[in-house]
Amino acid sequence: MLQGIDVSSHQSASYDTDGLAFVIVKASEGRTYVNPRMEAQVERAREAGLVVGFYHFLWPDHITEQAEFFADKAPALPGDLLACDWETTSRGTRASNAEKDRFIRKVKSLRPRNRVLLYCNRTFWLNHDRTSYDGDGLWIAQYGVAKGKPRIKAKWTIHQYTDDPLDKNVARFDSRRAMREWAEGA
Repeated sequence: MLQGIDVSSHQSASYDTDGLAFVIVKASEGRTYVNPRMEAQVERAREAGLVVGFYHFLWPDHITEQAEFFADKAPALPGDLLACDWETTSRGTRASNAEKDRFIRKVKSLRPRNRVLLYCNRTFWLNHDRTSYDGDGLWIAQYGVAKGKPRIKAKWTIHQYTDDPLDKNVARFDSRRAMREWAEGA
């Protein structure tokens, strides 16, 4: 499995790339927030030759506008990964299953040359998800278990296994080349 991280404005743009195959950068949230460190964080990943991805933190309502905002703000190239981050907001709300599914489909229609994944934690996947729709792949967060062994029955693509000291992930690919080829096959 390949090692990777995800970063947001909470992390520096000078993160260590040794041993990494991929980096997924927070691009946007809702309809107005753009990660102010995104450009530098992406540049660091591209300079290291890593597979690059972008994620959008989804809020309930205005789903089409959020998808368009994400597609506009994420400087994704064909073959970069895109992801919908579906979890509880700072207001204690969450997008519905239908909204999550609609967002993923809209982003896919706006960016047909990119794989679009669903990011959520195990609790969301097992207790809130009712459609099992994850676009092109499931990026599942579950801490306190062995890397690459989230306790779910669904097929997953990326497993976020810790957030200490930063979000660390593994992806189900044998090589960076295999991951890149999959990403480019959108």
